[in-house]
Amino acid sequence: MQKLTLSVEGAVVNRAKRYAAARGTSVSQLVQSLLHMVAGGAAPARVEPPVLARLKGSLKRADKGEYHAYLQKKYR
Repeated sequence: MQKLTLSVEGAVVNRAKRYAAARGTSVSQLVQSLLHMVAGGAAPARVEPPVLARLKGSLKRADKGEYHAYLQKKYR
């Protein structure tokens, strides 16, 4: 992988870091995805945020009858 140096306003960098952290990725991965898109290539596969990895499969353990009753009560 090659290294690239960019000059970006500090406020933009700070917002980009918060955005990336909230999505469980890095600013470098965000920039790489953007460059892939504008260069006409397919964006690389999205990295799954850690919170999604922990939640994966949790609905399989849920009580479907209880959820159905919740939905009926909610939409009356």
